[in-house]
Amino acid sequence: MTMTLYTTVGVSDLARSVRFYDAVFATLGYRQSKGADGGYVGWGPSYDDGVSFWICKPFDGHPPSPGNGAMVAFRAGNASEVRAFHAAALANGGTDEGAPGTRAIYEPAFYVAYVRDPDGNKLACVFHRYDAAKDR
Repeated sequence: MTMTLYTTVGVSDLARSVRFYDAVFATLGYRQSKGADGGYVGWGPSYDDGVSFWICKPFDGHPPSPGNGAMVAFRAGNASEVRAFHAAALANGGTDEGAPGTRAIYEPAFYVAYVRDPDGNKLACVFHRYDAAKDR
């Protein structure tokens, strides 16, 4: 069992954000979760089958704001999925925070891309078993 049950981020335009997340999560093989209701939309498995990701307008009625230093990382099955995630994010209103690749600060097997969603929430997509010799 994982420690995290789900993650939620606030969005300002639910329809725009659904388009963004539908596109980026499709690159990882995820579809919208069942049970979206009343302004909530989620992706990923059920509570009992893993961690899910949800979006909604903030409950307090104030504009959403990304946390300084806050980031959600999504697992990829290979480096191609990381690249597809990054490309889908940029094509659907996201912004680049770090192109796909390895980083000198991390171990060589850590292949990652960083983006921000249309509301500024920082996301990472990571393949942590990368082998450059096999990625040709």
